[in-house]
Amino acid sequence: VLVVSATSLVLLLGVAFLLPVPFVKMAPGPTFNVIGTVDDKPVLTIEGTTTYPTTGSLEMTTVLESGGPRGGLTFVDAMASWFDPADAVLPRELIYPDEVSGEEVKRRQAAMFSTSESDAIGAALNYLKMPVGKELVVTSVYGDSPSDGVLEPKDHIVSIDGKAVDQPQQVSDAVRAKPIGTSFDFEVDRRVDGADEIKQVTVTSAANPDDATIPYIGIGVGIFYVPDFSIEFTLKDVGGPSAGLMFTLGLIDKLSPADLAKGRTIAGTGTITPEGAVGAIGGIRQKLAGARNKGAELFLMPAVHCKEAADHVPDGLTVAAVSTVTEAVTAVETWTSGGTPVGCPADEG
Repeated sequence: VLVVSATSLVLLLGVAFLLPVPFVKMAPGPTFNVIGTVDDKPVLTIEGTTTYPTTGSLEMTTVLESGGPRGGLTFVDAMASWFDPADAVLPRELIYPDEVSGEEVKRRQAAMFSTSESDAIGAALNYLKMPVGKELVVTSVYGDSPSDGVLEPKDHIVSIDGKAVDQPQQVSDAVRAKPIGTSFDFEVDRRVDGADEIKQVTVTSAANPDDATIPYIGIGVGIFYVPDFSIEFTLKDVGGPSAGLMFTLGLIDKLSPADLAKGRTIAGTGTITPEGAVGAIGGIRQKLAGARNKGAELFLMPAVHCKEAADHVPDGLTVAAVSTVTEAVTAVETWTSGGTPVGCPADEG
């Protein structure tokens, strides 16, 4: 009897170790050279203006996520990650609150990623002192909302009920000024098969799921920065806004006669504003490890992460702490010229 019980206990423990746990594992993800190609396609395609040859690589770092609403992270996986300094294990509810589905998080990340592309255009062209225009666009369409299947991300909103709009607040004000159930006529400029087409669509407001007294149509809107030539971002299925800094540097490299990377492997991360400010991101430890795994020797990091990154910088990797695009370009130029870029203060990193 004791032998049978012991065997059963071992089997039960074995099953328990393989059951999914309510945690999310964050590990170093793949990197993408923004001045290179992915699946034989340039990550950045620029047409209609002068571009210049580039060498080396400017690697955008990512975080690989396991677990989430669909499960998949076992107790064994979680335990192994707790002992790996390059990994992090977080309670699932911190990333996927109960009221927000995994698909909704991914949709929001995709919207942020699209916005980071636009902000990178604004930041790069402002740095290069090149002209850049602005458009009011749909940044996201929420599933099962009044706009689902009617409006599309990146639709340029020209007017609502015949009144021209060019600011996000104007869209919100127009919808909330009318009672729930009001139909709104949108004129949008939509990219279809590589050509712009003017579309007339109608969206009827509904009660906001978060507050039934407020009308909503279920879209996010924002300002997109538009050059007078074509820029296409071909990288797909990567979410989040932290690509902004490296996209900006990639555009600067391709649009400038000076070769920025000079044949070296440089990695980095950071959000970006159109004015060129570099902001905080998630998963800095994983991105540092991922950069070194790729063979990068210089890593561009938002200065705000100096304390968090302390004691987690891999051997052989130089970290430049930056707060602006100008500081990032200076750090790269200093390093490729044999100098030492500005790092973290001694008491932080």
